[in-house]
Amino acid sequence: MKKLIVVFIFISAFVINAQNTISGTFSPAKDYTWLIAYRLKPGTQVYSADTAINNGDFTLKLPENSAPGTYRLVYAMPQEEFYFDVIYNGKEDIILSFDNEQGALFTASEENILFGTYFNEIQEAERKLIAFYSEGSSDEKKYRAILKKFQEVQHSYEKRSAGTISNQFIKANRSYIPSNYESIQQYVENRKVAYFNSLNITNSTLQASGFLTDKITNYVFTSLPLEQIDKDETEKIMQANVDTVYKKLANVSDAYSFHIGYTLWTQASGSNFNDTAEYVFTNYLKNSPSAISNKEIITNIETYNRLHLGVLAPEMTWKNGSISTLKGAKNYILVFWSSTCGHCLKELPELHKKLSGNTNIKVIAIGLEDNNTYWDIESAKLPNFEHAIALGKWDSEYAALYNIQSTPSYFILDADKHIIAKPETDKDVVRFLREKGL
Repeated sequence: MKKLIVVFIFISAFVINAQNTISGTFSPAKDYTWLIAYRLKPGTQVYSADTAINNGDFTLKLPENSAPGTYRLVYAMPQEEFYFDVIYNGKEDIILSFDNEQGALFTASEENILFGTYFNEIQEAERKLIAFYSEGSSDEKKYRAILKKFQEVQHSYEKRSAGTISNQFIKANRSYIPSNYESIQQYVENRKVAYFNSLNITNSTLQASGFLTDKITNYVFTSLPLEQIDKDETEKIMQANVDTVYKKLANVSDAYSFHIGYTLWTQASGSNFNDTAEYVFTNYLKNSPSAISNKEIITNIETYNRLHLGVLAPEMTWKNGSISTLKGAKNYILVFWSSTCGHCLKELPELHKKLSGNTNIKVIAIGLEDNNTYWDIESAKLPNFEHAIALGKWDSEYAALYNIQSTPSYFILDADKHIIAKPETDKDVVRFLREKGL
């Protein structure tokens, strides 16, 4: 009896401390060298494990007693772009293959196979409904058959996934399915109204995944009218969608609310919806309690808002003028340089030469200097430029205002002093002006 007890204790200890793996292949093998796994938590992620990818093969050993949940596998830089997520239930090994075109395909993992096949089938069911509307069909028998299949897929996978982590995602993804025939306009409107009916935003498993973030982002940026509307109207609706989202976020942690806001801001600014980006920042990020612990994010957003294309160039004054009082040219070029910068001493004379005699362009050269010893000498060689000096160099007020990280840095303004381009080099400046016929 004692031996049996000892064996039982040994087996139990082995199960409790079991170490599972995520393994498989990457293709083409030459493109991949390393894999890092992060466990996702609400609004953040923590390092879990990493491994080399050798000739396309990898085996990543998760730490003993790794918590169940969503894990993010990063395979290249930047991490925000090159990753995919897996569900780990704490009990099974995961085997997959990954390539650039198809993404991750799972060959072993009940959780991930269920998750993947469900989304493939439910998306196909939804595509058939959209195709029905797109074709302008009035065949209600066909319509009912599509709805029936839609419902069957959803109910089937909710039943099959019972007891799994994937079940929480499958239930949360339950979308609006009409009970009777609806026009495309009715369907779109009702789908938006019902969007959050099954989506429990307070669910910690959903929060610790990219799924919920994607669902919220999708709502804000795609829940729009069918009719053609201009950009201003589009952004107004997006902003109303943001307000709806934040009403739903009322009972979540401020840290997670901040995470969602920053995600929405990133999407809006990256898509050139700058009014919506500003709306999110002003109403939901800037004064958030979490803004204090996310000071770098707040600073980066403020810098973007100050310098993105289309915005008025920040005011700057010098001995003989200011940004706001510039006049007489079709375009203005601000170039931040230094008299001790080798690249500057090569590029600025070239730009000076190329623009010689062009009365449509006015260049303001702002020297970031410790003192004016060399600046006096070098600026005198560029008589057609208007010159200003910012003492303090990198720590000067205007270096900070324009977020200057290197010299030379260029900003092209229109006649009304809006920023319209930020070229990398003097050649890029000339190329931009030529393309604009200047």
